[in-house]
Amino acid sequence: MEVSADLVKMEEQQQSPRRRQKGGLMTMPFIIANEGLEKLASYGLLSNMILYLMEEYHIGVIEGTNILFFWSAATNFSPLFGAFISDSYLGRFLTIGLGSIFSLLGMVLLWMTTVIPQTRPPYCNQLKGESCKSPTGSQYATLLFSFVLMSIGAGGIRPCSLAFGANQVDQRDNPNNKQVLEKFFSWYYAAISISVIIALTVIVYIQDNAGWKVGFGVPAILMFLSALSFFIASPFYIKQKATMSLFTNFARVIVVCIKNIKVALPSDESNLRYHRMSDSTLSEPTRKLRFLNKACIIRNHEGITPEGEASNAWSLCTVDQVEELKSLIRVMPLWSSSIMMSVNISQATFQFLQAQSMNRHLTPRFQIPAGSFSVFILIGIVMWIFLYDRIIIPVASKIRGKPFSVGVKVRMGVGLFCSFLAMVVAAIVEHYRKRKALESGYYNNPIGVVHMSAMLLVPQYLLMGVAEALNVIASNEFFYSELPKSMSSMAVALSGLGLAVGSLLASLILSTVEKVTKRGGKDSWISNNINQSHYESYYWLLAIMSLVNVLYFILCSWAYGPCADQGFSKVLFDREGFFKLNDKGEDLKEELHIKGSGVKNGEEKSKEDEV
Repeated sequence: MEVSADLVKMEEQQQSPRRRQKGGLMTMPFIIANEGLEKLASYGLLSNMILYLMEEYHIGVIEGTNILFFWSAATNFSPLFGAFISDSYLGRFLTIGLGSIFSLLGMVLLWMTTVIPQTRPPYCNQLKGESCKSPTGSQYATLLFSFVLMSIGAGGIRPCSLAFGANQVDQRDNPNNKQVLEKFFSWYYAAISISVIIALTVIVYIQDNAGWKVGFGVPAILMFLSALSFFIASPFYIKQKATMSLFTNFARVIVVCIKNIKVALPSDESNLRYHRMSDSTLSEPTRKLRFLNKACIIRNHEGITPEGEASNAWSLCTVDQVEELKSLIRVMPLWSSSIMMSVNISQATFQFLQAQSMNRHLTPRFQIPAGSFSVFILIGIVMWIFLYDRIIIPVASKIRGKPFSVGVKVRMGVGLFCSFLAMVVAAIVEHYRKRKALESGYYNNPIGVVHMSAMLLVPQYLLMGVAEALNVIASNEFFYSELPKSMSSMAVALSGLGLAVGSLLASLILSTVEKVTKRGGKDSWISNNINQSHYESYYWLLAIMSLVNVLYFILCSWAYGPCADQGFSKVLFDREGFFKLNDKGEDLKEELHIKGSGVKNGEEKSKEDEV
């Protein structure tokens, strides 16, 4: 037996260096290139898509906008399913790999619609009032199927890429582990931001000047390189197996709670107790949402194994599982307040049509592509982060003589108010643009360019960028601090989920406005002819809804009560999430969850635990 044990030990020692060779910083370029190129390709396709639908498929502005709303919703919903499949069945490597393949197939199929004439209707210009033939059922299906494939692909890549990359470089026994993680996250978000900027400028410029074949072919090639860069490093990845999904735990709590609906909650004199794991810091559930506590009541001790686990996971849950679901339910009202801002962000189609009808020249020979104006949202985000981090906070701290920070809920609310202001500015600018167009005799000419600089659209884009920087970053900080550490992925997913619901709500608002405003033979507020429409009234409606939403947020904030505010001096931001560092460049997530859970659960933690 001793000889056998020695052989096993020697074998483990021989294999351990091989294991350590996997992962590390050498895998970082391949993982970053995978999502960076996917973002570059997908955002490059989205910006000009409404023009492609109108020109090549003869789809009206309302129908085309609704298609883009549903595509955006599917793209933002799919990461939730991707995260579930990754955690429960496939693991992150296979999920990202399959996502890359699906995205590539979708982009190739979309590119084929530009190459094969039979995949789209005969050419004609509906913007000039020509009677155009609508796409056939098969042509429509081909177009939509390409969107579906790309949404499925995004659902595989986006929820897993960041975590998969962190797995490669996260070595807890390495004394420089935090510096390595910081380097990875810094390069990751820098690459993503650069990719989006290139997509909104270079790719859009190619589409405007080289046509759809080249303009859609370039994203397909980039997506091929994205998939290739990921698979080529396959032998070097650390590939963790799938574990139990958080969604499954939520389902268990609900099912067991329903099973125990007739069971009375334990009292001080009752013999009933709550089920908890031996390493859990929670001895019993909180009194908030007490009806869920029935899911962790121990009714039959025979249902617990000697190791302290439930023999049937669908008959008894732990206190931690119950509290995870409670924490999610509690943050949902405040989360829902960000949906209206997502609706406002989704109005890129109308802003694109506005920009097309305005003077976009910076020089006599160069004009900004209409689809590139969305880049000013990113500029607004960067400007605000710089001002807040490098000017506002240091100056306020110096004046007060102590560290100063603005609470997360305050920033969330101010962000929603900036979103309201953006819609007000959009309505005013459109009012003057339309008046100029009518004065120029463009009532029946929607492609006529008015003598009005498109740079007047920039303020509304910048305001929307500031709104995102304030609300999205603060919302993510809020979710990270209020949700348990085990729900870190859920904290990131909530932001994308808000964009998805916002796209669906935007589609509902648009369809309702179109139906209501054209009753009685009246002209609809929304039509293909921007000069005959009433986009300014549509913007005023969104502004009023945004103002009501601000009041709704204030009510939800008051009802929620105090939260675990944390100060951050450095934030690396991305539209899908962010990574936070303190002044020393150290990861604050773990510290945040410890302190946050202490506030939520009412548990007293020792100073050693807090550290």
